[in-house]
Amino acid sequence: MADLKKGAELELDVESLAFGAKGVSRLNGFVIFVEEALPGQRVRAQIFKKKKGYAEARTLEVIQQSSNFIAPRCRHFADCGGCLLQNLEYDVQLLSKQQQVKELLEHIGGIAEPPIAPVIGSPQIFFYRNKMEFSFSRQRWLTREEIAKNEITLAKNFALGLHTRNRYDKTLAIEECHLQSPLSNQILAVARAFTEQHALLPYTTFGHTGFWRFLVIREGKKTNEVMVNIVTAEAPDGRAAVQQLAEKLRAEIPAITTIVHNINRSKAQVAVGDEELILHGPGFIREYIGRFLFQISANSFFQTNTLGAEKLYAVAREFAALTGKEIVYDLYCGAGTISIFISQHAKQVVGFEIVPQAIHDAGVNCRLNSVANCSFVLGDLKDELAQVPIITRRWGRPDVVIIDPPRAGMHPKVVQKIIELSPQRIVYVSCNPSTFARDVKELSMTGYQLKKAQPVDMFPHTSHIEVVGAMEK
Repeated sequence: MADLKKGAELELDVESLAFGAKGVSRLNGFVIFVEEALPGQRVRAQIFKKKKGYAEARTLEVIQQSSNFIAPRCRHFADCGGCLLQNLEYDVQLLSKQQQVKELLEHIGGIAEPPIAPVIGSPQIFFYRNKMEFSFSRQRWLTREEIAKNEITLAKNFALGLHTRNRYDKTLAIEECHLQSPLSNQILAVARAFTEQHALLPYTTFGHTGFWRFLVIREGKKTNEVMVNIVTAEAPDGRAAVQQLAEKLRAEIPAITTIVHNINRSKAQVAVGDEELILHGPGFIREYIGRFLFQISANSFFQTNTLGAEKLYAVAREFAALTGKEIVYDLYCGAGTISIFISQHAKQVVGFEIVPQAIHDAGVNCRLNSVANCSFVLGDLKDELAQVPIITRRWGRPDVVIIDPPRAGMHPKVVQKIIELSPQRIVYVSCNPSTFARDVKELSMTGYQLKKAQPVDMFPHTSHIEVVGAMEK
C-alpha cells in the first residue's frame, strides 16, 4: 500500500499468529504483522517498518479483547522477552503453532498439502524447563511500573535476569520465573544479592570489560539433582569471588548438588567456558528420559523440557520404523540421548557431534545404561562426512539417518552428504520449522518425500515449536 507510511496509527483486527508470535492483520489485503497482539483482538497500532510486501507495527492499545485472552501468571510478562504468549489460552497456542508449521512447509518447503498431525502439547506448561540461562548486565531495563512510580533511582548499572522484549542490549532484573522451578528463583535471588554488591562488575560487550557473565541453573526433574554454573570472564580476584559465591549458595540452598565455574576468555557473549573448575559436587547432574539415565555436564546439550523430550523422542523412534536390523546415523547427537533412546530397536547407532564434552558424556551415558551398540564420532559434520566411502567402510551404510541440528538447520554440505549416504529413511528433529522447511525442500528435490510431520510443543507460552519429520525415498 503506497499510502501507508511509517509512524501511521491505525485500528486493526488481528486474525492469527505468525511464526515468531506476531499477530497477523490485513488492511485491504495488505499484510501487517503486529507485535504484542493476539488473534481476536482489535488494536490501535503504529507502523514502524514498511516493506513492499508487508508492514510491521507495535500495539499501542487493545480496543477489543480476544475471547482467548487469559491473565498472564508472571508479573514480568509485560517486559520479559521469554513468554510472549502467556496471555493466550494454551489450546489456542497449540492450534496457532500447528498452522505456522503448515504455512512454512507450504511457502518455504513448497509442499501443497503438508502431512501434519495435531500438535502434541507439553505435559507441563509451567515449571517445565530443566535449564535456565540468566545474563549479567550493566544495562538494566527499567520496567513500566518502575518508571510510573518514579523508581529510577534504583541501580541502573546492574541486572541479573533475561533480555527484555526486542532489546538484546538491555536486561530485565528477574525476581521470579515460572518456567524452571521455585528453587531456581531462590538461587537467582542469592546470586543477585552477592554479585550486585561485589566490586567486580558485570561483563559488557561495549569495551569487553567486566567479570560476571551468566548464571546457568540445570535441574534433574526426575532425580532432583541441581547444578549451578557460574560463567565469568577472567580477573585477578575472580576465582576467589566465585568461590565465595559458591560457598554462599551452598550455605543458603543445600539442595544444590554441584557448582561449577566456567571461565570464558573470548569476546563472544556465550555461556560456555574455555576452562571449567568444579567447586562443589561431581561437576554434573543426571536425568532420566524414559527408563534411560543421562549424565549432563555444564556445556553439554540436553533437551530443556524433560517430559516433553520423552514425547519428542518417542515420535522420532516411531518415525524411524526400526526392526532391530538397521544401521542408524544420529547426526548432531549431543550427549547421545536419541542414540541411546532408540538403541534397543537398532542393530548399530553411530552418533556424530562437534562438542568434545558431549561426546565424553555420550560414552558415559552408554555405560550408565549398559548400551553396547552405540558409537560416537567427534568432529564437524561437514568434515566428518566429507569422505562418504571411508565413513561407510568403517560404520556401514545407514538405513536410517536421524538429524537434530541447531536452529540454523543443516550446513548445505551436510545436506549433500546425506543425499550421498542415501538412507531409506530420514528422521528430522527440528527446533526451527523455518529451516526444517528449507532443508525438507532441498531433500525433496533428490527423491525423498515428506511422509509425516509431527509438531511437539516443548516450550509453552513462547514462540518456539519443535517438529519431527519422516522422509522416505
